[in-house]
Amino acid sequence: MRTLHVGLLGFGTVGAGVARLLVESADRIRARLGMDLNLKYVADIDLASDRGVRLPEGVLINDAERVVTDPAVDIVVEMIGGEGIAKTLILKAIENGKPVVTANKALLAKHGAEIFKAADSKGVDLAYEASVGGCMPVIKTLRESLVGNRIIGMGGILNGTCNYILSRITEEGIGFREALAKATEAGYAEADPTLDVEGFDTAHKLAILTTLAYGTEVDFDDIYIEGITRITPLDIDFARQFGYRIKLLAISKNHGDRLEARVHPTMIPENNLLSTITGSLNALKISGDAVEDVMLYGHGAGRMPTASAVIGDVVDIARNLAHNAAGRVPLRSFQPEGIGRIPILPIDDLVTHYYFRFAAKDQPGVLSTIAGILGEYGISIQSVQQKGRKSGGVVPVVMLTHQAREADVQKAFRRIDALDVVDEEPMLIRLEDANDLD
Repeated sequence: MRTLHVGLLGFGTVGAGVARLLVESADRIRARLGMDLNLKYVADIDLASDRGVRLPEGVLINDAERVVTDPAVDIVVEMIGGEGIAKTLILKAIENGKPVVTANKALLAKHGAEIFKAADSKGVDLAYEASVGGCMPVIKTLRESLVGNRIIGMGGILNGTCNYILSRITEEGIGFREALAKATEAGYAEADPTLDVEGFDTAHKLAILTTLAYGTEVDFDDIYIEGITRITPLDIDFARQFGYRIKLLAISKNHGDRLEARVHPTMIPENNLLSTITGSLNALKISGDAVEDVMLYGHGAGRMPTASAVIGDVVDIARNLAHNAAGRVPLRSFQPEGIGRIPILPIDDLVTHYYFRFAAKDQPGVLSTIAGILGEYGISIQSVQQKGRKSGGVVPVVMLTHQAREADVQKAFRRIDALDVVDEEPMLIRLEDANDLD
């Protein structure tokens, strides 16, 4: 029976999960693959810490260079993360003719074009299922299952930390800081949660999905990104009164000559399936012209769910190696010559519905003044709510609008924010109604 040798770069949380599956599930993998996968090397700078995985003698080394250059290594698995040494090692592995598996979403979002072109040029596979959605087979769905579809749009919850925080605010009525502390205590938030709560992690994943769905190279800086740090229990409560839930969504839509690609807190109807995804779970809705709607959900992070996706990629590559079929599935879903560049719609050109909250002084004429400014910019109000009086005579005034243009909304907000009768910076949350995510 043939044996393929795997070299693992990085022995952190997910790397340890990958090693555990390769060692402890070897018999199960062999029964399904028809070959042995031997974990030849695990490279990490820390050779002493106990990861709860027993490795054979001589497997754990501190020489990453050996992993990507040793001719005996058939498949390289990169679990280091980041955009520095990980990129260098991946490119060196490719240069040495080795297929690569990675979960490195930030690297692929920002440098994917270079890395994919290198792999295509060398004729080796690059697999990255675990980079988006953890154990959800999102990449495989777009690269293989939906190839007969014109993808119309995608919308989803792609960060478990943010979903957990928003779920705690919704269910317990606590503020963002307290909810973040709970997420940290539960192990869902990093010591520095900036990439998660400011929306960058979600945007990395959206950049990858946008390339796969539409066959376009994506400039990461073109994606509009807004996090959840300003969301309050008051906004959650008003959303509920209007029949909505607030989620951090990755949204992509295909307009033919232009695409939408944006990440921000979004109000969605309570009867939308995405509104029911709570805790640290992820979910993605994909709309295609043939399948209509497909929805995937599951654990988007964590040692074993992510390791499961990595092992799936390793096995796919092993099958390709067994049949000399590298490149059987295009790395970015489209053939290299089919990858172009479709412009991404600037956020100022977005047309959607909005939720506004103003902290206004409780005096005559305030509401009409605000409504008048909105009207000057063609922003039509659908409904208004005003909550009980607060200390200092300031009350929250909340409005839902009909469709409006983002640039007009921002101009109106600047004028309203400058009013003496408005006490705090106004709050804006975009809405996606029943058909908006199709």
